[in-house]
Amino acid sequence: MDNMDFDKEKLIKYWIEGSDDDYETMIAMYKSKRFNWSLFIGHLMIEKLLKANFVKIKTDYPPFIHNLLRLAEKSDLDLTERIKEQLATITAFNINARYDDYKMSFKHRCTFEYTSEWIENLKDLRLWMKLKIKQ
Repeated sequence: MDNMDFDKEKLIKYWIEGSDDDYETMIAMYKSKRFNWSLFIGHLMIEKLLKANFVKIKTDYPPFIHNLLRLAEKSDLDLTERIKEQLATITAFNINARYDDYKMSFKHRCTFEYTSEWIENLKDLRLWMKLKIKQ
């Protein structure tokens, strides 16, 4: 890509602000019991933070991918096995909420208990990513 007009700080801010907006939407969806959509938005929230981190580390535009584990690896994040597993699961939220063949089974899996657990995981990952971006 052409980096002549590349403004690293502006791009990082763009991704963080988008993620913050998605965080609020995720919580609103969760409170309204739209559990499958809250987890889908949670995926977007983490994706945007990973893209902000990519910009910070690589001083380049992030790749056009939605696989969170690949995004994390491409930005040289040091990942524990637990975080790798979480990123893989959260990536599936994106696929499961979008495609009709998966939607109903995903919606049934998104009980209050399941979603509550994953909302907490998403909140933790969000804080971890925000710390990484500030370092």
